Amino acid sequence: MNRPSRTDEPYEGEGFNQSPNDLSNDLTTNQDLNGIVNARALEPGEDDKGLSLAGDAGTGDGDVSRSYHDVDWGKDGSGPAATAATTKSDGLGLPEGEEVPATTLPTLHSRRLPPGDGGDTPKIHEALYDRVKKAIVKFGSFIGPGFMIAVAYIDPGNYSTDVAAGASYRFRLLFVVLLSNLFAIFLQSLCIKLGTVTGLNLAEACRAFLPRWMNYVLYVFAEVAIIATDIAEVIGFAIGLNLLVPAIPLVAGCAISILDVMIILIFYRPHGSMRGLRIFEYFIIGLVLAVVVCFCIQLSLIKDTPVGEVFQGYLPSRAVVESQGLYQACGILGATVMPHSLYLGSGIVQARLREYDTKHNLLPPEMDEVDLNGDSIDKGYYVPSAKAIKHSLKTSTAELSISLFTFALFVNSAILIVAGVSLYGNPEAPDADIFSIHQLLTDSISKAAGTIFALALLLSGVSAGIVCTIAGQMVSEGALNWKVRPWLRRLATRSISVTPSIVIAGAVGRKGVSEALNASQVVLSVVLPFVTAPLIYFTCRDKFMTVRDGPGGGARFRVGGAGTDEEESTATPPEGTVKMANSWYTAGFAVLVWVIMAAMNVANLVLLGKGDQITFTTFYFFNGPKSIADMSHLKYYSYEGVGQRNLAGFSYNQAVRIGDRIECSGQGGWDPKTGEFYKEINAQIDQAFANVELNLKDAGGAGWEQVFRVNSYHVPINDEAIAAMVRNFRKWMPNHKPIWTCVGVPRLGEDDMRVEIEVVAHVPEESSKV
Repeated sequence: MNRPSRTDEPYEGEGFNQSPNDLSNDLTTNQDLNGIVNARALEPGEDDKGLSLAGDAGTGDGDVSRSYHDVDWGKDGSGPAATAATTKSDGLGLPEGEEVPATTLPTLHSRRLPPGDGGDTPKIHEALYDRVKKAIVKFGSFIGPGFMIAVAYIDPGNYSTDVAAGASYRFRLLFVVLLSNLFAIFLQSLCIKLGTVTGLNLAEACRAFLPRWMNYVLYVFAEVAIIATDIAEVIGFAIGLNLLVPAIPLVAGCAISILDVMIILIFYRPHGSMRGLRIFEYFIIGLVLAVVVCFCIQLSLIKDTPVGEVFQGYLPSRAVVESQGLYQACGILGATVMPHSLYLGSGIVQARLREYDTKHNLLPPEMDEVDLNGDSIDKGYYVPSAKAIKHSLKTSTAELSISLFTFALFVNSAILIVAGVSLYGNPEAPDADIFSIHQLLTDSISKAAGTIFALALLLSGVSAGIVCTIAGQMVSEGALNWKVRPWLRRLATRSISVTPSIVIAGAVGRKGVSEALNASQVVLSVVLPFVTAPLIYFTCRDKFMTVRDGPGGGARFRVGGAGTDEEESTATPPEGTVKMANSWYTAGFAVLVWVIMAAMNVANLVLLGKGDQITFTTFYFFNGPKSIADMSHLKYYSYEGVGQRNLAGFSYNQAVRIGDRIECSGQGGWDPKTGEFYKEINAQIDQAFANVELNLKDAGGAGWEQVFRVNSYHVPINDEAIAAMVRNFRKWMPNHKPIWTCVGVPRLGEDDMRVEIEVVAHVPEESSKV
């Protein structure tokens, strides 16, 4: 029998109109009204205290007015338990004793009482405070991994490349520092995504998802990067220790670096308790903050430097496309986006995922049977639950981004700024090593500046050596599945890197360790594209980045290690899964970043293959003339920047070598990179002397110490100009006095040019660099 659309009869049954009129304006039934009105009842919650539920059946016997605390909300908390409950008919006009379904009670709805009527105004501000407090506490529990990764971006290699960039280009390569840090944040976010979703670090993912031969090839590149990185950390530690305590030789400093790192790593237990892990992370945080404090003090010692000029350095500059600038940019990139940090970033996020699954009883039974502090962890690995992934992914990425964009970017920028202020234009800076830089900082700023620089270098070496050893352990375990105790793995990976450093320090001493430190950074830059390619590939494929979010979406423990779960890597994902691969625009940007890094390295290798001279941050055995036109026994030279531009635009070189003699074109008071002139006469004369030094060394000479003839031209010639010339003679040639011709002229080659100096130097064949 069909039920009409509307009825005044007591509700019973399912309430469906089995044959409604298709053209009816209102198909609402009793069931609809009952469900709609009852849905207005507030769900129980802490914020609803002080609210009342009032009936809408009018007044009199049918009125119902109860606090929501008096209502039976049912087990699920979604509303009054009306499914099976019944109530007496008293007050409802039905025969006494007859029971009716509870849903026929007058509908309860919420009414917020005004202040003073017995209800409390909801404490909105307190609720907001609780939410903010909860977010801060959650974020605080994730602080640690970002600092450990940030250590990789303030290691001793950064000191070498950033100081070189500041000495050569002042602040103009700050743009490269900023760009490298943005690249690092982006790539590290992909590492966190890979480690969080798959439960694997990058090395384990390569073994699980790539052909065996490719995994071995990538392992070789990774091991080269680990060795090159650890060489820089060991050398940086040894140099910093030697600068602070000169009695300790470099070889002993390299050996000591084994002991300090191994002792500290005893306390690193990634599969142990979270409390122990956090104590270790707090120690690393303390080292990072100590380095930051050192450079805050260092910056405070700088005087008379326009802030606008510093910030202008973060804008793109043509210095990046010059050969020396490009080489130094590659060095900064290799020292900032370090390959080993990608393995580290993908391998230290699992601890907090496991903590979440443990707290919420989502760990599988297999995890209870595994001794996470022993060797049995090698028999399998942990795969986080979908809930743990959602809980951790965004917070981990935010913590990492803040750590890198604040601390790592600040330290790298501070190193370059300090070098730019104290070393730019200094004739000794282009050939300086870290020892010389320490002395230059001491002389140009203060003794405290040199000491703080050495202390920061020492702390960076310690902290970077720790995380580099951890990354080396991850690479060896993940790619090769080593079955030995963790301390033996760490000793092996550390020894592989320390041995070359000790050999270099013992064989060639101070100059050798400086050259090895500089060269290691370019090696890292070359390896970087090979390490980042699989990372981008894994995170862009749904095949690897799919999470179970339905039945079976809890944490798992795969027995047998990575690569043994056929379902995870080959089969079609089951129902109830979430695909977390990169979006198309993220994937496109990742490919763009990879192409930029690869292109910079190709250009860098081409320049090295041509034998171009690149001062300070290059392999010294690549040193050679910048522009040589070999005409019989004549060899011509033009240094980078102004020299090369004048060669292209005006068809003349800056120097010519004739046997044991070098003759130089007239040098003015211009910036050798940009060609801009200093306005003040003393500044122009000082810069002209520095340009002569650069020109002579570019041609293979030793500089002003070999000059025997000087001709100078002045606009105008006066006592101030003569005094500036004499002052520079005494500075640049303290041990001999050349012959000098001084001429006053009405105008020189350019409008702002007030001095031009040309020299002739005698260079004995045995002292020649060419």
